[in-house]
This record gives sequence, C-alpha cells and structure tokens, in this order.
Amino acid sequence: MIPVLGYEGAVVAVLGLGRSGLSAARALREGGARVVVWDDTDAARARAEDDGFEVRRLDRAEAFDDVACLITSPGIPHLYPQPNAAIAAALRAGVPVDNDIGLFFQSLGGDWDMFDQPPKVIAVTGSNGKSTTSALIHHILTTAGRESQLAGNIGRGVLDIDPPEDGGVVVLELSSYQTDLARSLTPDVAVFTNFSADHLDRHAGLGGYFAAKRRLFAEGGPDRAVIGVDEVEGLYLAGQLSEGRADDRVIRVSSGQKLGGPGWYVFVRKGFLSEWRKGRQVASLDLRDIAGLPGAHNHQNACAAYAACRSLTLAPREIEAAMRSFTGLPHRSQRVAEVNGVTFVNDSKATNVDSALKALLAFPKIRWVCGGLMKDGGLGALQPALDHVAKAYVIGREPESFALQLPGVAAEICGDMATAVARAAADAQPGEVVLLAPAAASFDQYDNFEQRGDDFIACVMSATGQE
Repeated sequence: MIPVLGYEGAVVAVLGLGRSGLSAARALREGGARVVVWDDTDAARARAEDDGFEVRRLDRAEAFDDVACLITSPGIPHLYPQPNAAIAAALRAGVPVDNDIGLFFQSLGGDWDMFDQPPKVIAVTGSNGKSTTSALIHHILTTAGRESQLAGNIGRGVLDIDPPEDGGVVVLELSSYQTDLARSLTPDVAVFTNFSADHLDRHAGLGGYFAAKRRLFAEGGPDRAVIGVDEVEGLYLAGQLSEGRADDRVIRVSSGQKLGGPGWYVFVRKGFLSEWRKGRQVASLDLRDIAGLPGAHNHQNACAAYAACRSLTLAPREIEAAMRSFTGLPHRSQRVAEVNGVTFVNDSKATNVDSALKALLAFPKIRWVCGGLMKDGGLGALQPALDHVAKAYVIGREPESFALQLPGVAAEICGDMATAVARAAADAQPGEVVLLAPAAASFDQYDNFEQRGDDFIACVMSATGQE
C-alpha cells in the first residue's frame, strides 16, 4: 500500500466505495487521516463500516464543515452532465475535490534519496489500446528483469501497490475520468495512444474529452512524452510539447505512416517497426508473426510500448524478445480457439466504432458477431472495413436497428450470443475468423464487456464441442 501523505490528523471524505474508493480510504487511514465515507448502496456502506470507517451522508453542505478534502471515485460525475450532489455540496463549501490518482502522485516518493536509481512512473492514456499498451510495457519490463507493477484502470488499485523498489517502474493505465480530476499528475513518461470520440456526455463534447486527456501532459510535465500522431489531436499535442524538430523529449509514434526528421520516431509499416533518431534508423523489428499483437491497432500499441521502454534505456532486442512472449489481454483481440481452420477471436472490448474498425481491419475474411447498445454517431465510420466481413451476426436488444446501419453487408438477426456464435461457426470456412467486435456497449444484455466476452468464449466452446 502507498500511504497517503499530507492529511495526517485531518478529516478526509471518500465518495464511492468500489475498488478505488476503498483503496483510497485505507491508504488515507494508513497515512494518519480520519476518513469518513459514503456510497449510495447499503451493501457498500455496510462493508465500509465493517472495515472500521465512519459513514456520513455527503450530499449536504454541513457535511463538509470539518472536511479538508473530498476524494471521489472516477465513475462519479463531477462536472458534466451534472455534478453528483455530494461533489456539488463540497464545491459550494469550498472543499477541494481529488481522486486516488491525485493522491498517488502526491504521496509517491517520500524517501528516495537512498536509491541508486529512483523509481519511475509510466502513465498511459488515449481512447483505445490503453490496456494492451500498459500490459505490454509491464510485460516487457518484467521479462527484461526490471521490477514493475501494473495499476490504475488495469491490475491493482493505484494505492494498493507496494512502494516501488530501487529502479522499479510503476505502469499506470489512466482513463479520461481519472486524468480530468486528479490534482497532481507527475509521471516520468506519459503515453498518448490515439484519439477518437468517446465519453462525450461526461466531458460535454469532443473538446472536453481531449482536454481531459491533455491534462496528463500539460499538468504533468513528463520528462518524456510518447505521442500517437495518426490523428490531428496527437499531432497538435506533440507540437505543443515540443520545443523544436530535434526535441527528443517527444517521441512520435504511428501505425501505417513513415515518420522522419531530426527528432525521435517509432512507426510501423507493412508489419515492420522502425525506430529513427536524428535522421537515421537505429532499430527494426518484425511484428508480423507475433501472435499476441495482431493487426494495425496492436502494432500501434507495440510502437507506444516500444518507445516507452526505449525511453528507459531498454535495448531493442530485449524489447523484441519480450514482445514475442506476450499473449495479449482477455477480451482484446484474444484468440479463443482454432477449429478446422477457423479462428475464434474475442474483442469484446471493442465497444466503440473506432476500436471495432481496427479489429475488423486486422483480419481479411470475418464472420462478425456484433451489436449491443449503440453509441452516438452511428456506424458509418466502419465503412472502410466492411469488405472484410463475409457476414454479420447481430446481437443486442435492438439488432434490427444495428443491422440497418450496415449497408451492403449480409446480416443475420440473432439477438443473443449463443445463436450468433452457433450460426457463425456453422457458416465459417477454413481460413476465416469468427470475431466478436461489437462496436457497441454491453449494457443492454450484460453488466460489462468482460461478461459479454466470457459469454462469447463459453458459446464458442459449446458450438465447437470443446466444453
């Protein structure tokens, strides 16, 4: 655990008692704070009381008379579409609002003078690929013999990790919900994978969403910034952070375009990753046969992870060897089975159109399991990949509406996962891929994308006789 510093003897309120909220409450208590908590659910409040915390309603101004700070969980709105009642009460009372990420950066590194090599923090944000990039960085570091911990939106709660050791690295996956509110953001290396529309209601539009991501770099002032420049937002961010063309504190990365100039660049073309510095190539890796990183979107993740690890002085061959043993993450281009020449791939995390597009472009001929709770903007952006689809098998509560947005694609209305997988498996020919890439949220039929992916895997096992 990372004890929270700066609140010894003070009253600190914690709103929301999920994983991050409880972790923050315990770390605050460990640092000497008196912690009061609130959650809207009876069960969460009961668990907190059993853990020795004082429960206090926080939706009234008088609740904050003795409170030094309010710590809120990332899923609770603090500004848009409207602030939670407790957060609004804190703001009216003049009480600062923070989250566990802010507490982490505020409290890390209390006594590092004893270390020969001070620990480092790599923070990864972006619209898609954050989890895979973070996990790949962690895997590379661990495989290379570096002490590494994975936390944030993936792995352990950020305050639940062990204090890093000499030369240790903490790898954090950070969502826009986390970067938007954290009062302290000071990573050594910050990574921006890519940018596409998502969470627009929470950030009041695309500009607010980008501003939340940008805070990690503008507020954090990292020593090195790894920036995906395949979208204009990344180009803009790299330009803002750089002092000139030769400024190698900014490492620009791309999947699909050659980059060049006097700076530091990492890019992939035709499956080959290239690193260029000061106008010359210094390394090249062949990604084409790395099973855990299929498709252009994973090659983009590989570029970002490679650049982050190179910024910590790992050698190119060390990184390549570690990438070859990377098996990927559940629900993200996860190869579930191969039966009679047909490959089954679970990409349930493809909850928006951009991530689904990248999943579809990764394979030449697809039996596509898709559908769910559609997000704003429709499915028009999928058009460049629809020629990869042999047939769509549509699930969700309103599959007909989803199918109507796939012009020119043969679509079968299935409704549920079991029917879709059974029909796709029966139709699939050797060399084809049965791919779950929903291009939609899961909440119309499942609690989360993980549950949806697990159901896909179970249905594949049943349909192929591997139960």
